Amino acid sequence: MTINIKNFLKDKSKLSKMGEYQNLKQIDGLEMASISADLYGDGRDDLALFYFSKGANYATLTTTNSITAEFIPWNNTSHKKIIKGLLVNTKNANTFTGKQGKESIDILAKNLSRILTIKESKSQKGTSETVKIKDLIFASTGVIGEEYPVDKIKDRLQDLADKLRGEQNKLYWLKIASAIMTTDTKPKVAYEEIIIGDELIRICGIAKGSGMIAPNLATMLSFIFTNADINSNLLKTLLKRAVANSFNAITVDNDQSTNDMVSIFSTRALKIGQNLSLNDNTIQKFELALKKLCLNLAKQIVVDGEGAKKFLTVNVINAKSLSSAKNIAFSIANSPLVKTALAGEDPNWGRIVMGIGKSGEIIDPKKLKIKIGNYLVAENGKIAESYDEKKIKEYMEWDSIQIEINLKLGNDAFKCYTCDFTHDYIDINADYRN
Repeated sequence: MTINIKNFLKDKSKLSKMGEYQNLKQIDGLEMASISADLYGDGRDDLALFYFSKGANYATLTTTNSITAEFIPWNNTSHKKIIKGLLVNTKNANTFTGKQGKESIDILAKNLSRILTIKESKSQKGTSETVKIKDLIFASTGVIGEEYPVDKIKDRLQDLADKLRGEQNKLYWLKIASAIMTTDTKPKVAYEEIIIGDELIRICGIAKGSGMIAPNLATMLSFIFTNADINSNLLKTLLKRAVANSFNAITVDNDQSTNDMVSIFSTRALKIGQNLSLNDNTIQKFELALKKLCLNLAKQIVVDGEGAKKFLTVNVINAKSLSSAKNIAFSIANSPLVKTALAGEDPNWGRIVMGIGKSGEIIDPKKLKIKIGNYLVAENGKIAESYDEKKIKEYMEWDSIQIEINLKLGNDAFKCYTCDFTHDYIDINADYRN
């Protein structure tokens, strides 16, 4: 196995240590490969393929942006509960590419289905099963509006398929996760496992995302794989529930992409029972693990936000409704003034008050309590008597900050996660296409 070190090296970033990443393990029934189609012009891996020779159950959630990448309508018209492959490219979003972008997906599907069918016929199994074009789904991430580099990608499909391997270890998962990055400074991986009797259910996940991040997914791609045999309908329900407080609870810059996609795939390698439902004990354990994995990946995206130096959790408690708590949390988290104060390590809590007020939610200022970390900063409609700016400024120097908003109006709560705005965010996005 060759690791493309160019994927790990970026300007103004340092190479992460292997020990910082979880030890992802093999998912039986999954084969993966990544190579360079030289879309960036620097030889880094930018093309990844996930292949399920025996098929996989799957579920997908995508952006709610009214303008989408061409792969999204392609995937949506598949209507298949079982698929064979997923092809992912970076550098080019294939969004607002017109007829050329749409036809490019058809070209890639026809070529990849032919290559995989031939590969199957030559395998030791000697199967003659055909990989149909609608057995394939796609994902793209990168610049919007540029002509899709279909020829570059098509010319590398054979080599990509030839490099597919079913043996996966930590290093190989990192290689694949690196191949789907754009402005990310590091790959994002997560792993969970559940022991049921004598069986070991594994869940592996990778993600990319750094900028253009807001609720309802956001310029992020995430692919989750499990060996547990769970049907597609149940996977869809589990994914929706897991995403609500993870990928849909993060924001970097309040810009929602056209290419967002999170998918879960079951290789069906491990039989865990038939006619399973949400009330089944095994599924409940699986759901807890899936939620943990998704939140792990979502937080990694925020930590790696473009130019980010600090991680912020906004926790709104005792709200009259979940939607009210959510609106207030994101109103604070998406405020450029709050995010720049965070970058400057300035406990300017007036900006938090502003964020609460502009949310449009009805609140009672006299009931409101605001904390930064464990420090009370405001209550009874004014600054707290115990307010100590020196101690809070010292707390603001930490790289992980918490803000708590106690509305005292009900029993609902919501947490969202964001990062600061630094000068680096401007530099990264000003030079994004260079």
